[in-house]
Amino acid sequence: MFAGDDLVQLVSTTGERVENSDWSPWVADIDIDAIRRLYEDLVVVRRIDAEATALQRQGELGLWAPLLGQEAAQVGSARALGSEDFVFASYREHGVAYCRDVDPTHMLRFWRGSTHSGWNPLQYNMTTPAIIVGAQALHATGYAMGMQFDGVDGAAITYFGDGATSQGDISEAFNFAASFSAPVVFFCQNNQWAISEPVSLQTSVSIAARGRGFGIPSVRVDGNDVLAVMAVTRAAIARAREGSGPTLIEAYTYRMGPHTTSDDPTKYRPAALDEEWKAKDPLDRIRRLLDASAALDDDYLAQVQRQADRTAAALREGCLGTVEPTALSMFDHVYAEEHPLIDEERRQFVTYRDSLEGTTR
Repeated sequence: MFAGDDLVQLVSTTGERVENSDWSPWVADIDIDAIRRLYEDLVVVRRIDAEATALQRQGELGLWAPLLGQEAAQVGSARALGSEDFVFASYREHGVAYCRDVDPTHMLRFWRGSTHSGWNPLQYNMTTPAIIVGAQALHATGYAMGMQFDGVDGAAITYFGDGATSQGDISEAFNFAASFSAPVVFFCQNNQWAISEPVSLQTSVSIAARGRGFGIPSVRVDGNDVLAVMAVTRAAIARAREGSGPTLIEAYTYRMGPHTTSDDPTKYRPAALDEEWKAKDPLDRIRRLLDASAALDDDYLAQVQRQADRTAAALREGCLGTVEPTALSMFDHVYAEEHPLIDEERRQFVTYRDSLEGTTR
């Protein structure tokens, strides 16, 4: 199954389920009720993203990395994981965090500058945003090797974008994982733009093909198809848990908005391309499937919208109600236990701060 560059698709852009002898069995249990729950996830995640973007535009967040268009890649993969699996995220996996039950308000702490992280990774088995591009793949590989040595049931999964595959960290992680058969899944959200440069400038072959070059079984999946993403992720996680080693998933999707809120995609991306991908919107696809199955009605849609609006309201309230950190808090939690070096640095900082009192700054 993990060979070739054919795009795995289980739901067409017109909302019809597509049978695939290799992949359909992995989501045979996903009935219409389960698809409705996935649709709810997609709607709520998009609403979280829209509210956070608005908060940034209003000056309440320093920065935000939108996920518009990538909801299916994140929800489909996250809902394929078990509680024992550990997620190593980049900086755009807000949908994954939501599916791991992270309080949406905590997602904003990092972007508001009110914390160094945002949540306790051990509480949700998911790391906080990683800004160093590609570094999380090495962390995931090392953690997976540790799970292997300890005989722990479960797997690690790490998310990164197509641009990260140009970083040496990704190649090193691939090499270690393949050499030691680490139980890790590499999940590349190929949204086709590494900030302002297209993926065609980064590689002359598919990203999946590059994984195979390291001896890692790889698959390309329609990243806007939540069922297909779930199927390939379930299969990859199963391979990892049974001791068959790493897998690379290339989720072929599209970033419909900016790279971050400091970016202007209209300067480098043709509007016609945006319009082409709007027709492949992951939410519209599942909505068409539900509509064709007579599983949509006004009451249900209103219920989903209320859920999304409640989440957005709580997100905004939590963001605006955040207690801003004091300057001295930068010395907290540097080490797990008290450390004399940190104690001395804290003392020096207090002395310096006190020396400024009464002066013009």
